[in-house]
Amino acid sequence: MLIYKIFRQNEWADLVAQGQTAGAPIDLIDGYIHFSTAETLRETAAKHFAGAQGLILAIVESDNLTADLKWEVSRGGALFPHLYRDLKLDEVVSHSELELRDGAHVFAEGIA
Repeated sequence: MLIYKIFRQNEWADLVAQGQTAGAPIDLIDGYIHFSTAETLRETAAKHFAGAQGLILAIVESDNLTADLKWEVSRGGALFPHLYRDLKLDEVVSHSELELRDGAHVFAEGIA
């Protein structure tokens, strides 16, 4: 199953430069990297990244993270994937910039 992580430009640049990341400041505070599913991605973008430009959407295959990925109840009772270790760049299967159009992020067809 594909899961999704939204990065700010500087966070993505750090991941590319270092080859791994412990995540965004909120991830560091919570002690795990927050991911979204296709069903929760739009709400995550709207809630935590409203109006933000230059975001990068990273796509990760959850099967490759099985030992360290926990599915936990969060917003509205939905299950969210949380990674309890650093994410490695080579675990990102693809990425793209999120376009901001009319105040909302635009996702590729088939995502969100």
